[in-house]
Amino acid sequence: MSRRASRLLVAAVLAALVTPVAAGASLSLRGIDTSGYPTVRVTVVAPVARTAAPPTLTENGNRVVGLHAVNLAATKSVVIAIDRSRSMDGTKLADALDAARAFLRTKAASDKVSVVGFGSRAVQLTPFTQSTAEADDALRLLKVDPKSGTALYDALQLSGSSLRSQVGRARVVVLLTDGKDVSSETSLKDALATVHDTGTLVYPIAIGGDGATLAPLKQIAAVTGGSFKAAATSSSLTAVYSSIAGELKRTWRVEYATAARPGEQVHLRVSMNPEGAASTDLRIPGSPSGDASGSALPNPLYSPLGGLLLTMLVAFLVLTACGFLFSSAKGSWVKTRLAPHVEGSRKTRKRRKGERLAALGGLFRATEQAFGHRRGWHKLQRKLERADLPLRTVEFAYLIVGCAFVFAFFAAVSGRSSLGILIALAVGGAIPYLFVSFKAKRRMNAFEEQLPDLLVTLAASLKAGHSFKQGLQTIVDEGHEPASKELGRVLTDTRLGRPMDEALSDTAERIGSKNFSFVITAVTIQRQVGGSLAGLFDMVADTVRQRQQFARKIKGLTAMGRASAYVLIALPFFIAFALTLLNPDYMAPLYNTSTGHTLIMGGLVMMAFGSLILKKLVSFRG
Repeated sequence: MSRRASRLLVAAVLAALVTPVAAGASLSLRGIDTSGYPTVRVTVVAPVARTAAPPTLTENGNRVVGLHAVNLAATKSVVIAIDRSRSMDGTKLADALDAARAFLRTKAASDKVSVVGFGSRAVQLTPFTQSTAEADDALRLLKVDPKSGTALYDALQLSGSSLRSQVGRARVVVLLTDGKDVSSETSLKDALATVHDTGTLVYPIAIGGDGATLAPLKQIAAVTGGSFKAAATSSSLTAVYSSIAGELKRTWRVEYATAARPGEQVHLRVSMNPEGAASTDLRIPGSPSGDASGSALPNPLYSPLGGLLLTMLVAFLVLTACGFLFSSAKGSWVKTRLAPHVEGSRKTRKRRKGERLAALGGLFRATEQAFGHRRGWHKLQRKLERADLPLRTVEFAYLIVGCAFVFAFFAAVSGRSSLGILIALAVGGAIPYLFVSFKAKRRMNAFEEQLPDLLVTLAASLKAGHSFKQGLQTIVDEGHEPASKELGRVLTDTRLGRPMDEALSDTAERIGSKNFSFVITAVTIQRQVGGSLAGLFDMVADTVRQRQQFARKIKGLTAMGRASAYVLIALPFFIAFALTLLNPDYMAPLYNTSTGHTLIMGGLVMMAFGSLILKKLVSFRG
């Protein structure tokens, strides 16, 4: 049997021996970091590799809010750092490279990897890539540094710095050396600060060595949340790398914002089903004193009675602020009390009663002055008029903003990501606008349906000898919404001195009906050149009715195409939802990797483009 085959056999036996031990172990916590207070960071190692459900974390018996858990089996960026100093010459380096290449072949498809070699100085040999070919070539061609020296801490800092660019991924460094640092320009403290700031887990591997050599490596593992591995000889490196690969598959990196005060003792408990649970006690750094120089409130305020007093104080301040706000409306309260005695008409009282949120008049006026001339503001105003809703434009604008922030607040409280909060913000703002758009479209369609009968009624009134205004009054008196209300507004405008043509044109623009705009244009021309207006209305009514019938016919003919468009758009979302429920592990790379996010964005863009094409194919403009 060759020497290489014997080494592989020994590695397989060691890996088989290590696996049962890991499987029989219990849940463990390490790398507990409170230096970024109020953020607490913990590394959780499960006895069995499971990627579906994240661990559950409680603090002093209360489940934490906003827990951010990253599974190292899902997506990560790994730096393979290899010592190539002169002491590694010969079998050590050959065994180390073979073991690292074997470790490279076990990586997940979504993982990114980079290779760093260090001897007299540290060099990043490959950029981060999901392909293993470039990293494998770099490891296969790695040679011993002809210059003496071991820049261990420089390699650690270089690895941590290069991992800064790997956003949205877990960060891991697997560091192999056979000696202590002798040539780094960076100190151990600075190197640890770099990997700590990037949230990197470091797994140091030592080949032999004494206590002085192993102490810094153990410190690196303890500070970063990784684990230290010792190999008695280079022939056991394959098993060591294999154990690290297995450990990464069952490791979670969790962090959350603690509710504890500085100096307070906290009991953490992490549980996973069915792996078990682990707990530990830690003390939040800082002084618990409540003096003026500290960041905490005085201790008596944290008692139940102190909490009640603090709540009452906040409530008093809020009520006081509301009182000042309501009193800021100039004379609104006095006018309201004097209105029944000074202006006794019922119409005036109803109009006064309809002035909503009078206390916010100052804010509303300032908003209208700032945005009233904007095109978007006029579009909102026109949309409200078409929907016939009793809202001012400024009230509707603040309703949109309020709904958006309410949805974003609940998303933030539920622990969603920044992207999720932005999506909730957009959805909350879109809901009131879509509701008003739906009401406006439904009202416009109702007016379109009434238009032919309206024109026939108007023509009959003119044939009976009535004037045009009397014909409009007849339609208003019949009371069929929305035509009666809109034409009643036309009559009101004309009584106030506005020309009939302008009043009708403004009504056509306010309603948004193209058929009614066509009618108004015909009426305006006929009124200017003369002729039989009743005959014109009969002809226009017949034309509008034919246009509507033709539009319905086209809509019926394109029903199959529209149904196909709805199915094609909804099918990807339905399949993604169903697969996520049936097999979350299968869909995890799509949701947790940058490649998956790119595929999602690309799919949404293509679906939007296809939807526009399908809409063009089935749309009809008469």
